Amino acid sequence: MEIADFDFCLPPECIALRPADKRDQSRLLVLHSNGKTEHKSFSDIVSYFNTGDLLLLNNTKVFPARIICRKPSGGKLDLILVKQTNDDVWEVLFKGQFSGKATFGNNFNVEIWSEKNDAKTETKRFLRFLDIEPSKIVKTLWEHGEMPLPPYIKRSPDSHDKERYQTVYAENEGSIAAPTAGMHFTDELLAALRSKGVVIRMLTLHVGTGTFTPIKTEVVSEHRMAPEYFEMDASLPEEIIKAKQNNKRLIATGTTATRAIEGFMSGRFDALGPANGKVRGYTDIFIYPNYAFKAVDGLITNFHLPKSTPLMLASAFIGLKNIQKSYKEALSGDYRFFSYGDAMLLLL
Repeated sequence: MEIADFDFCLPPECIALRPADKRDQSRLLVLHSNGKTEHKSFSDIVSYFNTGDLLLLNNTKVFPARIICRKPSGGKLDLILVKQTNDDVWEVLFKGQFSGKATFGNNFNVEIWSEKNDAKTETKRFLRFLDIEPSKIVKTLWEHGEMPLPPYIKRSPDSHDKERYQTVYAENEGSIAAPTAGMHFTDELLAALRSKGVVIRMLTLHVGTGTFTPIKTEVVSEHRMAPEYFEMDASLPEEIIKAKQNNKRLIATGTTATRAIEGFMSGRFDALGPANGKVRGYTDIFIYPNYAFKAVDGLITNFHLPKSTPLMLASAFIGLKNIQKSYKEALSGDYRFFSYGDAMLLLL
């Protein structure tokens, strides 16, 4: 299977630059495994759940990981903080080759440098905060940083994004991109699902570069995902197994929640020691067509970028031809695409 199999043409006007006025009033395309489609509002999703079904949510929280630095020359440096590697050191992404000292916010000083990995094949960039106490770095980022909106959203982040580029149940801070399928839920909609007898469970997968790094190989199977951190209650896998034994379904919200639970159930993860009744580790699972799902019976997801790993996961779940057909239908029906766009419900 080649990367070209997952390409499609998307007019720029189909990319949502801002979210719907109300979260659950996004549109919902329901796609069944037989190819049948239905066109609904996201608030209608309650009717597709049965009593006893499990709804799995990723409660990761996006932090303002984008900072604009000023170089000594006066030039601007646009950085994304990828992950914390030490108390005051972060791995960062940015364009260009800059190294040295810079400032951001209220003249906070940082130092930036590059390192090659052990194989000497990949260069990583790092940033050290020079005059902010480690315990105050995140607070400073909330005051002076910006939400890391994807580059296809051609506008600057604003204060509204700090609330909307986030799920209403976001709790565990650590993502540099939102688990966007979950952004359609409201507290009222979750309450309606609970009232119907749906069991809502949370896990955490911190979205990092693994989720959105472009595929550079022509053959899909040759791509390697960067590991991403996850954690879940130690009792969750057994609860899922028992629910399925009782003919109940697991509906996962988003490709990130799916990768976390499938990575665990497939044994595709590097475990860390248990803590506070949770299992945790790093998964680099790459799900593409012909993968045999171990846990997920339904998937809530957004419309994804061409040739992206989330698109491949959706295709693995419901079939590439079904995805291709439904995307054409969505394009002709003026659905909104990508992070702030509309949603799909994929049902086997």
